[in-house]
Amino acid sequence: MIEPKPSSGSVFMVVAPSGAGKSTLVNALLAQEPAIKLSISYTTRQPRPAEQHGREYYFTSVEDFLKRREGGEFLESAEVHGNYYGTSRLLIEDQIKAGTDVLLEIDWQGAQQVKKQFPEAVGIFILPPSIAALEERLTKRGQDDSHVITRRILAAGGEIAHAPEFEYVIINQEFATALSELTSIVKATRCRFAQQAARYTDLFAQLGIHANPT
Repeated sequence: MIEPKPSSGSVFMVVAPSGAGKSTLVNALLAQEPAIKLSISYTTRQPRPAEQHGREYYFTSVEDFLKRREGGEFLESAEVHGNYYGTSRLLIEDQIKAGTDVLLEIDWQGAQQVKKQFPEAVGIFILPPSIAALEERLTKRGQDDSHVITRRILAAGGEIAHAPEFEYVIINQEFATALSELTSIVKATRCRFAQQAARYTDLFAQLGIHANPT
């Protein structure tokens, strides 16, 4: 079996229950770390007025989506409210081979699927400081009625139960601290042996450094 060439880019998966502040943290990370690219999913739903193809999503037809899925292109896919969503394995492979770090905002089921094809992907779970704080944030957000908030709180318990499956856990109590921790994980990952060896091939060869024996 031919082993794939090492890639200098990394895959980061950020997972959290609704209201834990995942998107706010991710957006802040991307603003200060422009070398990280947010993974863009394919979807069969219609674009909203302000959305652009290739920015929020890759918009496609059901026929094209199913063809791509049957061809094994997607790392993970799901049907939500009658529309299909999927993460392209090919796009991510191209990016990490080019040395680009890729970040996926994803749920725990999707993270499990990604890990099967990218074992070196770094899983980061964002936790709220308490269930009460989670409920308060969902209420202040003002996007859902009380019944929806109750469902999200109940679902959060099941999602949080999967936190042990992830390499890192960040408790988002104080935003600046949580962002600093998230940034630290990214910087440490970039210093892993495989990433550095792929990034500085000539230097490693000059120094006589070789991959660790398996």
